[in-house]
Amino acid sequence: MVVEPLADASRLEHLIIWLPALVVGVGLVGGVAILLGRGFMATVRESGHPRWVWGGVAVVVVLVFVLTWLGVDLPRE
Repeated sequence: MVVEPLADASRLEHLIIWLPALVVGVGLVGGVAILLGRGFMATVRESGHPRWVWGGVAVVVVLVFVLTWLGVDLPRE
């Protein structure tokens, strides 16, 4: 069973066991980030007003930062 080797393993053995999953996970997240970033940049380039798009992104980032700093909680359902 897989649980037994993990329970008996030392810190280094834990790292060796989980390293392939970490590499694959980081690769998947990186690939998706590159794909979404390229799509967003193409959208910005093709839009008629790229400054408006970047301004909107900046407003959203600042708004999230300020609301987080103020401690505003969104309602949960």
